[in-house]
Amino acid sequence: MRFPAKTMTVTALFAVLTAVGAFIRIPFPLVPMTLQTLFVFLSGTLLGSRLGALSQILYIGMGLIGLPVFTGGGGPQYILHPTFGYLVGFIAGAWVIGYITERFEKPSFSVYLGACLCGTAIIYAVGTAGLYLNLNYVAGKEATLRQVVEFGVIPFVAGDILKMLGAAALASRVGARLRSINR
Repeated sequence: MRFPAKTMTVTALFAVLTAVGAFIRIPFPLVPMTLQTLFVFLSGTLLGSRLGALSQILYIGMGLIGLPVFTGGGGPQYILHPTFGYLVGFIAGAWVIGYITERFEKPSFSVYLGACLCGTAIIYAVGTAGLYLNLNYVAGKEATLRQVVEFGVIPFVAGDILKMLGAAALASRVGARLRSINR
């Protein structure tokens, strides 16, 4: 696959923005609230499915090679971190958001918002599964799925709704211009 320099630059920019979003955070037990998901939403809405997912793959790759871009640092051992499932969910979430918005010639605010809702559901599902497996099988702490949802999803819903609204508003204003990069 060959990408023009402009496409590679914008894709890398969203990987870096996601990394910056990791350090703008509100601490919670186990899973901090960050601005990462805002940049996941924007990567999907503005770059489309392939490039949005690629930007998140690049972000995770940067962290796994040792760059301290995750909220808890970086390195290959981060795979065993309780929040790693959410990071993997970023890839799928960005792809789903992009896929949905690509189905429309001129997506509206409501299309972008619906796509972000679907992407968030994917991020939560993958992240919750990862957190559950980590707590029960890596950390050795028994946790039910309900408990994992109570501290790995519920505290973040309100903040993610605000981020979705912001991403949908921004994408509905500048999305048409940036979508041409994906073509």
